[in-house]
Amino acid sequence: MRLPDLAVPFQGERYAARDRLSRLIAPPYDVISPSERARYAAQDAHNIVHVMLPEAEGGDRYARAAELLKEWRAAGTLVRDDAPSVYVLAQDFTLPSGERRTRVGVFVALAAEGYEPRRVRPHERTHAGPKADRLALLRATQTSLESIFVIAPDTDGSLARALRGVAAAPPAAQAELASVGVGLWAVAGAGGAKLAALAGAGPLYMADGHHRYETASTYAQENPKVNRLLAFVVSAKDEGLAILPTHRVIYGAPVEPSDLASEWARMFFDVADIPAATAPDRRSSWVVIWPGGRSQRLVHNVTPKLSEFEDISMGDYVVRSIVQHAGTAQLVYTPDAREAAAAVTNSGATAAVLLPAPHVETVVHVADAKWVMPPKSTYFFPKVPAGLVLAEWR
Repeated sequence: MRLPDLAVPFQGERYAARDRLSRLIAPPYDVISPSERARYAAQDAHNIVHVMLPEAEGGDRYARAAELLKEWRAAGTLVRDDAPSVYVLAQDFTLPSGERRTRVGVFVALAAEGYEPRRVRPHERTHAGPKADRLALLRATQTSLESIFVIAPDTDGSLARALRGVAAAPPAAQAELASVGVGLWAVAGAGGAKLAALAGAGPLYMADGHHRYETASTYAQENPKVNRLLAFVVSAKDEGLAILPTHRVIYGAPVEPSDLASEWARMFFDVADIPAATAPDRRSSWVVIWPGGRSQRLVHNVTPKLSEFEDISMGDYVVRSIVQHAGTAQLVYTPDAREAAAAVTNSGATAAVLLPAPHVETVVHVADAKWVMPPKSTYFFPKVPAGLVLAEWR
């Protein structure tokens, strides 16, 4: 049986008030804390968090999200585009190093078909709780309120060039979110169909949104007419594509660093005290920050050198070894090395482990091999805003 086109244009819904778009968009649901949710909600009564992370005191919050969407549509707050389109997004941002970049990708309607056809490939395991939450919201709204993020191999760079060509024109809408500049273009007709075909030409690799993709695929089995979801596709050849390290902060009982020294030595680590905690700048290297201003650099000295995937697994081992000594511990993740260090210095964390950033090629290799990385191994930066375009599935 022939599978449907992987990526196609769709009639997106967008906020009519383009002049205050910065007040209406938000990061993905899974990186918004309760206090941040309150802040975004207070910015505007129509901010996307009101439906993406709905609240209903004493009631059904998922039904409340559906009611709000109905109200917004009736009032003209959200307007459906006349023609099926794809939506090109450019994000201007600054890396922690100070380097300026622009990442360009495209929103498409992606087939929600699960992983079995191997046209969409994961690199992380998922958890039941977030999927149950997103499934209840999807059942109530039948709308993609935010996108997943996938990478197209784009071997010849044709997708990257085509998207950059679109982004060379003045944008149809502009905004800013968390110091990241946003430009959006809608492309209909033959141009939109061509971009969708380029975006869906080969297997796509999950960068962010495993739970949302699996949720949409589950719902497609329940309700075959809702068999697509909103996806943001970026070429692996795009010059703005960036992955930050995701450092680990461990909260638990105090741990004596010397208690771990012999264990780490058995695992072929060279351990050395260092005067200042700086993030690792090479593979097979990790930095552990302890209270009292003590830091250690761990270097794995096995020969031959480990693959990057093995490096990631060894970094996870370092974290787990500290957690085991800390008893019942909580893990917090951050891409900011300074924030991780401050948690140890100022917030009573047991330790922080600074990891090197993985490469896109490793994500592809792991997904092709049907392996999985430890949770939160990748942090594609910046996050894709929610609220720029929605997709109601009728």
